Formats: sequence, structure tokens, C-alpha cells
Amino acid sequence: MKTPQDIFAQLQGQFGQFVPDMARAAREDFEQHARATVLTVLSKLDLVTREEFDAQQAVLMRTREKVEALEKQVAQLERRLDDPKA
Repeated sequence: MKTPQDIFAQLQGQFGQFVPDMARAAREDFEQHARATVLTVLSKLDLVTREEFDAQQAVLMRTREKVEALEKQVAQLERRLDDPKA
């Protein structure tokens, strides 16, 4: 006849065999849910790729250069209006 300790040891051994499988399955399940959650959050954010950012930055720099050139032209025209002899 088995003692309670023997039965407990047997149950513990059987449970120990399933724990790694259960832990792996739980980890994989957690990773899938975490990945899905992160992707959902990222899709809701207003993000752009690095290439898109660099392209927009180049457009902004060109636009800024054109604005500065136009500001100089306006300043020159204003000086001409203020000094008709020039």
C-alpha cells in the first residue's frame, strides 16, 4: 500500500512532466497576445517610416530656402519703395 507521501511524490512527478509543456504553451500564448497588443497600439499611433520622415524633411528644407529667398526679395522691394532714388 502506498503512503500519502508516495502518492504525493508520484503526482508531483507527473505534474512536473507537464509543467514545462504548460509553461512553454503559456509563454507562447503570452507572446502572441503581447505581439498582437503591441501591433494594435502601434497601428493606432500616427507613425511614419524613416524614409518618409527624411523625404518630408528634405521638402521642408527646400521650402524654407524658398521662403528665405522670397523674404529677401520682399525686403529689397520694400527698400526700393522707401527710397525711390535707389
